[in-house]
Order: sequence, then C-alpha cells, then structure tokens
Amino acid sequence: MATTTYRDALRQGLRAALLADERVFLMGEDVGRYGGSYAVSKGLLEEFGEDRIRDTPLSESAFVGCGIGAAINGLRPIVEVMTVNFSLLALDQIVNNAATLRHMSGGQVGVPLVIRMTTGAGRQLAAQHSHSLEGWYAHVPGLRVLAPATLEDARGMLLAALRLPDPVILFEHALLLNVEGELPGAPEPVDIAHAAVRREGRDLSLVTYGGSLPRCLAAAQELAALGIEAEVLDLRVLRPLDREAIASTVRRTRRLLVVDEGWRTGSLAAEVMATVIETAFYELDAPPSRVCSEEVPIPYAKHLEDAALPNVQRIVHAAREVLGR
Repeated sequence: MATTTYRDALRQGLRAALLADERVFLMGEDVGRYGGSYAVSKGLLEEFGEDRIRDTPLSESAFVGCGIGAAINGLRPIVEVMTVNFSLLALDQIVNNAATLRHMSGGQVGVPLVIRMTTGAGRQLAAQHSHSLEGWYAHVPGLRVLAPATLEDARGMLLAALRLPDPVILFEHALLLNVEGELPGAPEPVDIAHAAVRREGRDLSLVTYGGSLPRCLAAAQELAALGIEAEVLDLRVLRPLDREAIASTVRRTRRLLVVDEGWRTGSLAAEVMATVIETAFYELDAPPSRVCSEEVPIPYAKHLEDAALPNVQRIVHAAREVLGR
C-alpha cells in the first residue's frame, strides 16, 4: 500500500468534497494559483476552475464574512484562513455572526460554513505566528471545533463537517503536514462526535489532541520501556468535548496527564481536568496534571522555542511524577 502525507490527505478530502457537491467551493488567500500557503489546494484550481477555487484579497474579516453570507444563501463554503493568528482579524465575523445567527434568528438561519486554519508552533515563526488558540474557539457556543491528528481524520473530517447545518472550525497543525502513513480506501466522512483511544494502557491516561498526539504516542513508547503502560486519548473534537470518553479513560487508569500546546492559564487542558474532577473524581489515585506551553510569547530562537513547547521529555517526566516515580 502506498504511503501518503497529512497534507495530501487534506487535499484528498477537499477534492472529494468538491466532487460530491456543486455547492461546495474553497476561498481564501493564495488557495488558487499559488496552490495554498501549505500546498494543500495545489492543482484544484486547474481541476475545478475559478468559480470554485477563489483567491481572495488579504482581508480575513471580508472573506470570512463572504463565506458566512454564501452559507446563509444555500452554498457550502470552505474558507481557508492561512494561520490561526490571522483569524483574530475575523473574530467579529466568527464569534458575533457565524456562531450566533441560528440562536438570534430563533432557528431560522443556519450557517453551514467550514473554516480551515493552520495552528501550532515549532517552525521558528516567532510570537505572532505560533499561536495555539483552539481553546479560545472551543469556548464559544454555536461552533463545532475539530482537530484532526491522523491521516484518516485529516481526509474525512471536512467531509463530515460539510454535512452539518452550523459552522465548523478545523484546526490543522503545521507540524503534521509532512507526517506520512498509509491511508486505504476512498475518502469518506469520519466520526466528528467522539474522542478516540490511540493506544491502550492501564497505568496512566495521556489526553491530548492535534499536533501533540505524536508526542504523546512517542512518550508512551518511552514509558513502556520503563514498564509504564500509558493510554493515549485523542480528543479529536474540542467542542463539544467527549466528556464520557475522558471520564472512561480515567476510570480505567486512575491517573491523568493532559498535554495541550495552548498556554496553561485558561487552557483547554484545564477544562479537561475540570471535567474529570466533576465526573470521575473518586476514580483518581493521584492528582491530575498537565503539560502546556510555557507562559511566554513563543520565542523565535530554536532552542528557546523547543523549551517553551510540550515535548516528549517533558511528557515522560510529568507522567512519572503523576505515578510517583
């Protein structure tokens, strides 16, 4: 079986969506002639034409707003925001319009819009281009927030998201783009309601999502060499959280470590820990813990950037501390 990359899986999902429904179109900065800032949409303009692969001016507020209007009027737009930090220029459109219109119209107006954006640090792009703001968007009612961490999810989450009547945000971690693996079968929608256990274990639960999943799996491998069997839970869906899956993994292992590339204060990791305290407190044999990015703007210098982000060594160390080792 041939191998593919996370980037190619995203492209396969886009192409399948465009083929399946004539109402679907892609819009954003450089998605057409340039092939996308990360080459995800490369070749799609030549195949589908300018009506369905639309390059936009450099105004996130404008083209996200256009996507909202198109969705209200019966189309199925996919809006690509180059990176999550640029989405801050469209917060009014996303939070005050897309997320609220169904509620404020008494259910009369839905916004079936999918917004894709690259997230995460690790590429020496400095403080203004290294954000992990998934937790911000997961805070907002009216949005569904997804974080594909595997090739299968990268290909299939978009197809599932386009079936929903309300806005969806897809966070694609930049460090995953070149990850390779096998991806059998044709593109099809995947489950976008539940978390997934990526590795079974009995001693400790590592709960994570997105770009931190490979780090947790590598840490679990190192822990196994020490006789510690860690279970790895990939959240996949950040809003609404699969709270039952989170509680279930803790009931199995009785210990919790959350790994989140967001900053610690007000983090998604804190929400996961609160969920465990509310639903499985008496199942715990040790206080829950978390590994997050350091509370600093992400540095440019490589050694400082590495030190600021969750990594395998920090995860292993924190896991051993939870286990009292």
